[in-house]
Amino acid sequence: MPGLGASFGRGGATDFLQAAQFADCILLEGSSMAESHPVGFRWVMKAKERGARIIHVDPRFSRTSRFADRHVPIRAGTDIAFLGGLIRHVLESGAYFHEYVLNYTNAATIVDERFEDTEDLGGHFSGFDPETGVYDLATWGYKGGQVPAAAGVREHSTMAFEDHTGAGMLVGEAERDETLQDPRCVFQILRRHFSRYTPEMVQRICGISPEDFRYVADAIVENSGRERTTLLCYAVGWTQHTAGVQMIRAASILQLLLGNVGRAGGGIMALRGHASIQGSTDIPTLYDLLPGYLPMPHADEEEVTLERYIERGGSDRGWWSFYDVYIVSLLKAWFGPAASAENEFGFRSLPQISANHSHFATMMRALDGGVEGLFVMGQNPAVGSQHAGLQRRALASLEWLVVRDLAEIETATFWRDSPEVRGGELRTEEIKTEVFLMPAATHIEKEGSFTNTHRLVQWRDKALEPPGDARSELWFMHHLAKRVLARYADSTRERDWSIRNLSWEYPEHGEIGEPDVEAVLKEINGFDVRTGEPLPLFTSLKSDGSTACGCWIYSGIYADGVNQARRRIPGDIADPRGGWVSPEWAWAWPANRRVLYNRASADPEGRPWSERKRYIWWDAEQGRWTGYDVPDFPVDKPPHYRAPKDAKGMDAISGNDPFIMMADGRGWLFAPSGLHDGPMPTHYEPIESPLHNLLYPDLESNPVALRWRRPENPYNPVADPRYPLVATTFRLTEHHTAGGMSRKVPWLAELQPEMFAEIDPVLAASRGIEDGGWMTVFTERAEIEARAIVTDRIRPLRIDGQLVHQVALPWHWGYSDPYPGDSTNDLGVLSGDPNALIQESKAFSCDIRAGRRIRSSTEQLAGRRADHRVQPNDDDVLAEYPMQTPP
Repeated sequence: MPGLGASFGRGGATDFLQAAQFADCILLEGSSMAESHPVGFRWVMKAKERGARIIHVDPRFSRTSRFADRHVPIRAGTDIAFLGGLIRHVLESGAYFHEYVLNYTNAATIVDERFEDTEDLGGHFSGFDPETGVYDLATWGYKGGQVPAAAGVREHSTMAFEDHTGAGMLVGEAERDETLQDPRCVFQILRRHFSRYTPEMVQRICGISPEDFRYVADAIVENSGRERTTLLCYAVGWTQHTAGVQMIRAASILQLLLGNVGRAGGGIMALRGHASIQGSTDIPTLYDLLPGYLPMPHADEEEVTLERYIERGGSDRGWWSFYDVYIVSLLKAWFGPAASAENEFGFRSLPQISANHSHFATMMRALDGGVEGLFVMGQNPAVGSQHAGLQRRALASLEWLVVRDLAEIETATFWRDSPEVRGGELRTEEIKTEVFLMPAATHIEKEGSFTNTHRLVQWRDKALEPPGDARSELWFMHHLAKRVLARYADSTRERDWSIRNLSWEYPEHGEIGEPDVEAVLKEINGFDVRTGEPLPLFTSLKSDGSTACGCWIYSGIYADGVNQARRRIPGDIADPRGGWVSPEWAWAWPANRRVLYNRASADPEGRPWSERKRYIWWDAEQGRWTGYDVPDFPVDKPPHYRAPKDAKGMDAISGNDPFIMMADGRGWLFAPSGLHDGPMPTHYEPIESPLHNLLYPDLESNPVALRWRRPENPYNPVADPRYPLVATTFRLTEHHTAGGMSRKVPWLAELQPEMFAEIDPVLAASRGIEDGGWMTVFTERAEIEARAIVTDRIRPLRIDGQLVHQVALPWHWGYSDPYPGDSTNDLGVLSGDPNALIQESKAFSCDIRAGRRIRSSTEQLAGRRADHRVQPNDDDVLAEYPMQTPP
């Protein structure tokens, strides 16, 4: 999400799946869409039927490759080098969409003279501090304009990019060169930055042949511009890297240069891995976010007040000028009548972020004794999280553990059957963790909403009553909250104000007291505090406490008291006048817009770039924007409006500035703020790589990536001959995530019954491994056994004259019956992208041998413990500041 957010202003997919049928070219990279998103893939097939070119760039030939016009093999973890080569090709060949780039991006903006590039500093950008392992972003700004500095304490990870780094924020007037010739303008800096990403360099780093490179380059150029659009789709094949956010940034730059963003059948489709992964970040399950991508307040040396929070998080230009409206309305939704202007609407009672409380840091804190109890809901860290051996040891250090799931998953049974128990390292009778397994209702046994991959909120009705004691998540959290509220009702402590005054008046129905889920939806939508009437849209929200709203981006989902997400009217999808947009099928945030930044689908004068690609345009007679979709732009702002220099708020956005979440209204080719690891993408090797960095020999991997250096988390050294292979992971259609749901279904287990690994015939022959026989994969953390699938689906690549083999591993197995198998996640190391703290599970080094493993999968970690204990209320330096070396 930070990659898209720092480029365009929002972290969501820019297009919607149904529009993919009108793409002229679809580049699938970082995803096996046919396997992982088979329902959405139907629209790719529709595009193919219409003549679109489909290209799949992936380390292995998969079901997606089967339907592509060309499969392009790539070494896992080198996507930035490949995308950088495409960017260079577009710039040097003059294939960029000049009018779009000049008017809708920051290509002409002049960058501060203090900025130095990786090409000048051997792989670092200016501002790097080797002692802390972080960047000072001060030199990345614009000349003549200032971008606010990072706010709050730097935790090494964030999804709330606006708060930490000021993404999209701008103070003052930046200088521009409309000719794009000034050597300090973004366009020229971009050219110099990617100048070494030649097809030859791409081949040396990625293993992609010049012929394949030219094919992809020609395809995207020929299918972009006024008349045609190219769509780029990615998933966790990009996000799960220590430079994952920058991979997405590279894709964003490429699509901006080609003029594809904001246009139907173009832009970037961020494929989410589950029906409500998008929803879980919108109304967040993330420690550092409030609903609607408002950051949590941060503890620092200065007093944390509502005024300062708004000043630091908002902007005086662009859409974030309404920041105060959204936070005040949220506080009113939470604290009701108790929230007033006199007490800052209860703002000071919110928790304040003082350290890294993400999943990995929390589990390491638990390992060291600093966490007493844990709720696990919709997750299976014992086999589903990176470095699962460390995760299981951390679970054994808890006092209590609550697991809510449909089945008895490995996280609920680790104390009796984990590899560490079977190997004798842990003894069941000595594990102090008290485990509570709470049965959960399935998706057909509860009502509510899913937010899918393109921000579309769809309602599901209950089909069956849950059996026995199984309950919905809403029931569980509702009744738990009621018990907590009762417990604290008589407290007089100031710190308990937020609990005592929490607004929790949700109606219940039925014998078990199921909360009314539509009452929750009404609160999320927002309402008038005085009348209780639902609000029509977020534009009706106020900062004076007269409105309440649980998530501003969802405002409008309950407009007129109607559950808009329940709508199921597809419209005439064959109507060439936009019937395929289906605006009455469910509801998309924000404001039911299906294509974000769709003002960019028209030229600066407001006319469609072409009749073939018309989508949104200015109607001079009506004096408003119109078209097939809800305009993602002030509906009555004419194209010819030019913002005065002293304009504030949305008045500072001109009529030809499509990216309204950014203070300058433009897409960012160069990100002066917003990301912790650079304003432009740069190729770094994965943290664990069998090869050295060809571009920057003195700097192997992302210098600000997260590395937890401790005995329980050993790393494979770079270019270590003991680990000469590249490992990557993938999903299967037949299984779901860590397999807790699907492995217990007999007909799914029959289709994919055992853990396996895909290797090429040359590698198999060199190690004496037979197709269908047993093989062992090992790293510094673990060794796992798998059935060998010897196949041409994954082929060796020639990397800088060296033949490099890759091993492809599905990650759906765990040690529980009835269909157990070793967990791929035992192999991985805890690491993270510095912006989103996502692990690097798509590229790491390993080796293999024939036969079954000879010991318990993580036995080699036995006895490797940091001499380090913390109390639950203590800061844990080893968990929270991973760049530091343990004492």
